[in-house]
Amino acid sequence: KVLAFSLIFDALADDDHYRKRHRYRGGFEKNDDNDDNDRNDYLKPVANRTYKETCGECHFAYQPELLPSASWVKILNQLDDHFGEEIEADPDTIKTISDYLKTNGAENSSAKRSKKIMRSLRNQVPMRISDIPYIREKHHELGPEIYKRESIGSLANCTACHMTAEKGIYDDDDVKIPR
Repeated sequence: KVLAFSLIFDALADDDHYRKRHRYRGGFEKNDDNDDNDRNDYLKPVANRTYKETCGECHFAYQPELLPSASWVKILNQLDDHFGEEIEADPDTIKTISDYLKTNGAENSSAKRSKKIMRSLRNQVPMRISDIPYIREKHHELGPEIYKRESIGSLANCTACHMTAEKGIYDDDDVKIPR
């Protein structure tokens, strides 16, 4: 049975239509209704060096597409109390970061995930990615004990479980929940 299944699968993998519909990468994948561009499901990796170095010094430099521009503006306007920390940066650095985040906010993205984030917000302006209804729903099966693990710490620590988060890929296939 295994050999027959393997032969059938190998034949399907050689079929262009099958590869496009099932995003073939050497194994079975879920069907993607968007034949045009598999990348459309991924967020863009952080491309702004100033943002990556300044914000990434203390935490994961989240892709701008994870929050709407209004949220980024709200966060940047409260750097004197940035989640319990005071952030000091020169005005040029703040402007560079602000321009990057606003230009690349969720409402400006073509990624499916960003569109789902925007729909779930219903005009809310969250200060945290972990407060986005879509993100909370995607993690609803994980109990609070998981986030208490020292290796994770909170829902905000994307890179603890999402092995490809820095690349903007948050697929379930790339998740490994640490002990």
